[in-house]
Amino acid sequence: MADPDALSFERAGDATLVIRLSGAWSLKEGLPSIAEVEQQVASVSPPRLVAFQTQGLTAWDSSLLTFLTKVAQICRARGVFMVRDGLPSGIRRLLELAEAVPERKGAHQEVIEPPLLERIGRGSIGAAGSVGEMLAFLGEMTVTFGKLLRMKARYRASDLLLLIQECGAQALPIVTLTSFLVGVILAFVGAVQLKQFGAQLYVADLVGIGMMRDMGAMMTGILMAGRTGAAFAAQLGTMKVTQEIDALATMGFSPMEFLVLPRVVALFLMMPLLCLYSDFIGVLGGAAVGLGMLDFSWTTYFQETAQAVHLADIFGGVFKSSVYGALVALSGCLRGLQCGNSSSAVGDAATSAVVTGIVAIIVACGIFSFVFYVLGI
Repeated sequence: MADPDALSFERAGDATLVIRLSGAWSLKEGLPSIAEVEQQVASVSPPRLVAFQTQGLTAWDSSLLTFLTKVAQICRARGVFMVRDGLPSGIRRLLELAEAVPERKGAHQEVIEPPLLERIGRGSIGAAGSVGEMLAFLGEMTVTFGKLLRMKARYRASDLLLLIQECGAQALPIVTLTSFLVGVILAFVGAVQLKQFGAQLYVADLVGIGMMRDMGAMMTGILMAGRTGAAFAAQLGTMKVTQEIDALATMGFSPMEFLVLPRVVALFLMMPLLCLYSDFIGVLGGAAVGLGMLDFSWTTYFQETAQAVHLADIFGGVFKSSVYGALVALSGCLRGLQCGNSSSAVGDAATSAVVTGIVAIIVACGIFSFVFYVLGI
């Protein structure tokens, strides 16, 4: 906070206003209010001259220059002459330099908020452009898959195997932890409610059906969106910033075949296996609650689970997981290829990939729920 004794005023007759500057002036301490100077200059008997006394000034930085620049502006606006002889020589030279270079026109241009209709129009045009880019990407990806089926796609098998390892085995720890906790939560919530009716045994049905049909595939898809989808976007975004993608295209390699296709295939192949693993771990989580809280035996719990769960539930969840994997991979690759040419754009692309992937999974889950209900599955 500014020192209140750093600025004081004195009248030398009716025509001169003397401004006393004392103490240490620094940005850290803050500036005295310029309103006091303006009040003195615009008083009932305004001065014709403004002078300075700086014998008590001990230290100063650019804050003093900023203050004196504002005083000079007030004096010019009021037609008052500012005498600078009492200022330190360094301050006088800096003031002359600041006034010798005129302010660029439009440097402080006022930002005018566009009208509501204009903002809606710009948003609609931007959304239409995003949809067009997405459709173009899906079209190119369809052509690339056609080349893959005809064995004409060009990519490195070593890259595909590495991506399969990253999407599969390296994702097991986080899938294990999350799936086990989801199973525990489902079992605990179900146990609290079903225990009131003496139907604790149906906790096994609840956990088994919930994990197999939806939760296993959905939680695995969301995890992969945050883990792998963001990684895909960051990798491709960094390659775009460093112009590696442009170099591939220059050498005659299609980025869709060489970069996008292995990532989509790897995640598409690994998601069903991760889903089955997630289902099993989730059932174990429910069994932990059943054995510890409801005094079930292992045999009773797993027999009830086996009776409740059908092959249609398992295959339905596996099919959903494959679709979720493709959506996550496509979202990550799309946002990576759309990345800008700066380092901050890479982070934005990773964030956008996670959001896009999760939203796509939720929308697809809703569609699957309706379709499976209509089909009676």
